[in-house]
Parts: sequence; C-alpha cells; structure tokens
Amino acid sequence: MNEIVFQVTQEADGGYTAECLTENIFTEGDTWAELQKNVMDAVAGFFFDREKPRHVRLHLVKDELLAVG
Repeated sequence: MNEIVFQVTQEADGGYTAECLTENIFTEGDTWAELQKNVMDAVAGFFFDREKPRHVRLHLVKDELLAVG
C-alpha cells in the first residue's frame, strides 16, 4: 500500500478531526501539529502487525458560510 488518505475537518472550537477514507482509523488534535502526531500514532497502531503505507495524505476540508446581503 503506497498511501492512505485522511479527511481532516477543522472543528468550530479550533481543533481538528481526521478520518481515514479506506480504513477504520479516526483521531483528533487540538493543533495541526498534534493532529499530525496523532494520525501517525494511529496509523502505526492500526498497522502494527502488517505492512504500513508509505505515505499518509491529510486532506483538509473547510466548510465556510458566507453571508449574502
């Protein structure tokens, strides 16, 4: 496996959540740096007994509401 992708969402409180699109892996962090560390820890734990992916992609999804008028 070359790559797994996490969909990352910034929460209203400023933290982040990350959910893997192909495996049952979910984690969160208060900062971007903490999220990166938690994702890597979660991936290492999930793949502890099998070959790990070579890359992890974090895809940030930003939902923004704009007022019209």
